[in-house]
Amino acid sequence: MAYYDWIKALHVISVIAWMAGIFYLPRLFVYHTGAAIGSDKSETFKVMEAKLLRMIMNPAMILTWITGLTIVRLGGWEQQPWFMAKFVLVIAMSAFHMWLASCRKAFAADRNTRSERAYRLANEIPTVLMVLIVILVVVKPF
Repeated sequence: MAYYDWIKALHVISVIAWMAGIFYLPRLFVYHTGAAIGSDKSETFKVMEAKLLRMIMNPAMILTWITGLTIVRLGGWEQQPWFMAKFVLVIAMSAFHMWLASCRKAFAADRNTRSERAYRLANEIPTVLMVLIVILVVVKPF
């Protein structure tokens, strides 16, 4: 299984890229809420948000899922309680990703209804999920 280490390395790389984007996109939304609709600043944020999602976050999430499921299958961990809990949390992270994608569409159409504070609070969700996921993977508490 010499390829196992390569798959694991690719998984870690894709998780890092995904998390970087999932932390950064809500921060862009915080700043975007302060930009006047139609302004150069608002239009710049739209481009940044779209590229971040399309070119970094979406591919990284897909690669995270593919490599993660491959690792689980190779390790035979499908029925492990720690993995099942982690799986639920990764689904939650993916749902958060999809929510961010819908927020980006709202900004692109100049229809954002959420406040700066809402995006600041939302930015805490992936942090909590990430901490729990890492603990489950490393410590395997159950």
